[in-house]
This record gives sequence, structure tokens and C-alpha cells, in this order.
Amino acid sequence: MLAQSFLLAFRSVARNKLRSFLTLLGMIIGVAAVNAMLTIGGGAREQVRSQISALGSDLLVVWAGYRNDRGVYTPEKVPPLRIEHALHLKRRLGGAATVAALASKAGRAAFGPNSVEVTLNGVTEDYMRLRNWSIAAGRELTPTEVNSGAGVCIIGETVQKTLFGTESALGARIRLGALACTVVGLLREKGSSFRGREDDAVFLPLETFQTRIAGNRKVESILVSAGAAAQAVRVKARAEEALRESRRIAPDGRDDFVVDDMAELLAFASETIGMFTAFLGAIAGISLLVGGIGIMNVMLVSVAERTREIGIRMAIGARKADILLQFLVEALVLALLGGVVGIGFGLLVAWAAAPLIDIPFAPRLASILFVAGLSMLIGIAFGFFPALRGSRLDPIEALRHE
Repeated sequence: MLAQSFLLAFRSVARNKLRSFLTLLGMIIGVAAVNAMLTIGGGAREQVRSQISALGSDLLVVWAGYRNDRGVYTPEKVPPLRIEHALHLKRRLGGAATVAALASKAGRAAFGPNSVEVTLNGVTEDYMRLRNWSIAAGRELTPTEVNSGAGVCIIGETVQKTLFGTESALGARIRLGALACTVVGLLREKGSSFRGREDDAVFLPLETFQTRIAGNRKVESILVSAGAAAQAVRVKARAEEALRESRRIAPDGRDDFVVDDMAELLAFASETIGMFTAFLGAIAGISLLVGGIGIMNVMLVSVAERTREIGIRMAIGARKADILLQFLVEALVLALLGGVVGIGFGLLVAWAAAPLIDIPFAPRLASILFVAGLSMLIGIAFGFFPALRGSRLDPIEALRHE
């Protein structure tokens, strides 16, 4: 009986092609909008997850400033971080963690007639390892170079290509404003992160950066690697205690620094993007309701047109449940057809949009099944009233209908 109902439903849809197409169009647009929003949201979540994971789930980042309910607030009176704070952290944590310091500034690198806008970074020797940077050629900065303020640097792939093209930059001396430094390492491509474009970076010994470029002893942030995500909470507590000591904060004083845990940041970012995606999906779902109303409208017209057919079927033995099932199946078929086409169109939209907003195309089976189930539910819900109305027709009055 159910198979026959589906067969009759497909015949009815095929018999009224234009009307069925216009009805399907509403469902297609609604399903495509919801599916595209969920897929794009999933891609954004994966992008955030990959960027934070690239930093390391065991990584702690120290900033100068007060934390309030809205994030971090840094008034001018808060003392900046300095290399002394990083060294004190390193001594107090010992072998339990690896510590590195970073200071950065926008600048320009030049070699011969070529120049490029870059991010100048002053770092200590462990920074590259903590950030999972890979050396494509050459070597990393040595502790001696970091401590002595040597005129050496490591450059990103974009800087290498812009200044040197296909030639190797190793051993060349590039200009960073008034500073000339020797290129000792070339980095592999890294892409973008929360800090922006990573491949236009130039890394210098922190001492060189502070004395020759920044002109001050400030440190932007201190990175601490706990070695394992399970130890991050314990290391974070010890790091906060050490920072209070080095910054001479009274026992009842307020912390003038913030220690961010990348694992906590990942969980918070994923939750935030999930909520935003759900909000956008709900807005797109309004168009899906419009498609459901279109199904109800066309099914009411179908019941009115087929009143005599309903009367004949009842006269030869069809029950009210049979009539109800027939029209419910027809509404379900319209919703399913619109859902299938809409899912495909939504995936196509998300695939085209992903590179434009720089996120991965990451469709999820759970999202696709959710949208498919939602379209079926819309079909049944909006098709029930017309089907119920058809099943309650009086057989004699239906037979008299012209």
C-alpha cells in the first residue's frame, strides 16, 4: 500500500510539472539556505580549530593587562611584559615547560630594488619550536645570537619569493629599515592564523629587535609550553604564581597580566561559532517555512481538484486512513525532492563561498541528515491539514462534485 502511495504521488507531481516546480522551488531555496549556513559554519569552526591546534593544545600565552567580563582590558598604567619576566618564568618552571618571548612590529624588508611589507618579530631561541615553525632551508636562531643581539634573521616564504624570486636568500643581507641582517633560515609556508598572514614574517633575535628596531624593552607576549595538554592546568597555576612574584603583586592585589590556555580558547571559540551558526541557520530556516506553506497551498488545491476522485475511491472501499496516507505521501514526496535538490545546491554554494572567505569546505554528514530530516518533517507537518481535509470529505458529496 505504501509503495503504491509513493507511485501515485510521483505520478501526481509529474502530471502538474509547472505547479510542482514552483512548489519545489520554495523548498529548494529554504533547504539550500539552511544547509549552506550549517556547512559554512562548520568550515569556520574547523578553521578556528586548526589555527588554535597549530599553536599547540598545551600552549599558554601571557599578556599584560587586566581581565574583565568582556575579555582583556589594558590601561596605560599596567607595566609591560619584559624579558626578565620570561627568564623568571623559565627558572621557576624548570624542566616542566618551555618558555619563549615575542615582540613584534610592522615594517618593510628590502633587497636591492625589491621591497615588501612584513611583520618584524623579535623572539627568543625556543619561539620557533613552540609555534611549530618548520625550517625549509638554513637553520634556527642560536642562544648566542639571541643573547648578543646578532644581525641575523629568518624570513617567511612570501618574503623570500618577493625579494629573491627563485633564487635562494640564504647568506644574503636584507635591509629592515636602518638595520641590515643576514638571512640564516628560510621558513616553510604556514598560511594565515589569528595573527594574520604568517608567511610575510621576519624573525630576529629579541635583543636585536628591541635595540635596533623597537627602541624599547617591551615584550608583547610570553609563550609557555606545558609539554602535554594534561599538564597545562598545573603549569598555568605555577606560571601565574611566578608572574605575580616577578611583577611584585601584593598577596591581595589584582593580577595585571592574563594567562590564556589554548585548549580553553579552542572550546570557547568552537562554542561561539556553533551558536552563531545555529542563529544563522534559524534565520535561513524561515525560508524553509515559506516552502512548507507552499506545499500546504498546493496540496489544498490538489484536494479541491481531486474531490471527485476521492469520492470514487471511497465508494469502492478506500478508508479515510488510505486517503490521508495518499496525500501525506504526496506532500512528503514534494518535500523530499526539494530537500535533495536543496542539499546539493546548498553544498555547491558553500563550496563556492569557502575560498572567498578563506575557510575550508567541510560538509558534515550529521548536518546533511539533519537538513534532510527537517525537510521531511516540514512536508509531513504542512501536508497533514490538506490530507486530513481530504480524508474527511463525505463520499456522496464528493461524488456529486464537478
